[in-house]
Amino acid sequence: MDDVFTLLCQALDLLPEDAAADNGQTVGDVREDLGRREWGPALGVLEEIADVHPVSVDFWELLAEAARRMALDRSRRWCRWRAWEVRHGTIRATLHLMDPKEGGPRTAFPGDGRLRPMWDIGGRSRSTDGERALRVARLWVEFQPRLGPGETATVRLAPLHPEQWRHLEPGDVTFMHQARLVADPPPAHAGIAEIIEILPPRV
Repeated sequence: MDDVFTLLCQALDLLPEDAAADNGQTVGDVREDLGRREWGPALGVLEEIADVHPVSVDFWELLAEAARRMALDRSRRWCRWRAWEVRHGTIRATLHLMDPKEGGPRTAFPGDGRLRPMWDIGGRSRSTDGERALRVARLWVEFQPRLGPGETATVRLAPLHPEQWRHLEPGDVTFMHQARLVADPPPAHAGIAEIIEILPPRV
């Protein structure tokens, strides 16, 4: 695990000495964890600090590789996700999944960025009938591993084509779909999301 130690030290070196997380953990706490060879806790503190302190793509990629070598798959996915946000921007929303009887999913789905639902964000297709265009965006559920029918959570979205989402603002509403709008009448939406935060790219 010495390679993990090196990766975490390299990430730590990218932070200023006074960087701290909301919960009060500091760069010094990370050094103590590393001194005790507690790689997992050190990774967790670095993630917490980076939630409030601006960091680079390189920082997140170092953490992602460390998580991969520790077989911490969710942490690896999260760090890759955050690296993507540094490059492309952050979109956060409050998502409410509909009940299955209303068109919502029948089972809970993992919230670690693997789901790629389609979203109605107000655009139209280039076809002659001008039907609504759905845009693909990966979905990350904050603070919980899964999201089930009828539940509400704060989520982050990673669009396949971020430039198509630039017009959105906090307060806008978008609809999540599980299938393309090819039926007549079109299928009910699976969820409804209100945008709560949009941050630009940081590179």
